[in-house]
Amino acid sequence: MGIAVIFVLCSLAGITRTEVILKADRPYLRVLVSDVPQLFCCYKGKPELVTWFKRRKSGNGTVSVQSNRVLQNMPSEDDTLCSILTFAPVQVNDSGLYQCLLNSSKEFTHGTYLHVYKPLEKTIDMTESTKNKILTAEGILLLLCVLVPSATLLFKSKTLHELQKKKEKKEEENIYQGLNLDDCCATYDQIERSQAMGQYQDVANIVEEGEEAQLEKP
Repeated sequence: MGIAVIFVLCSLAGITRTEVILKADRPYLRVLVSDVPQLFCCYKGKPELVTWFKRRKSGNGTVSVQSNRVLQNMPSEDDTLCSILTFAPVQVNDSGLYQCLLNSSKEFTHGTYLHVYKPLEKTIDMTESTKNKILTAEGILLLLCVLVPSATLLFKSKTLHELQKKKEKKEEENIYQGLNLDDCCATYDQIERSQAMGQYQDVANIVEEGEEAQLEKP
């Protein structure tokens, strides 16, 4: 009985020692074409043979990666071993999902998606002086966009003011034209004569009454 217990304990200890703990993969890596990126597949446990695979774009099946790109069981921190896949240099067609498989495991790791991109090429090669000229022209156009509407509004305002003055002047002329100067002069003369006749009539009445009229000399 004691021998059986010891055998079971030793078996459990052996299983514990051979247990492999996978580390989390980097989910995404974006690199520039011609760079030299590295993908890591790390785990804790005894050394394992790690095989790298690239998932097909269609999603069905995988393609094994050349072993000459892989460095096996490179030590890392916390007693971690890593299998390193290196691209020297990387090309656009290297883009894809890369997963690794340990020889003691039947499941792929989550893997890392490698995205390789090309930089945008300059469509127009311009010198600094040309760029400065373009910036100056843009500044002038911007200034014109501000000044032209302002000048237009000012001109319209001035025109409206002049039209208003002409309108007021014309209205004044119409008022004077509506008056007949001959009638005004005749009315004025009639008023003056009536006032003068009234004064002389009073003097005549006094004379008729037999009183002396004393007229003041001017």
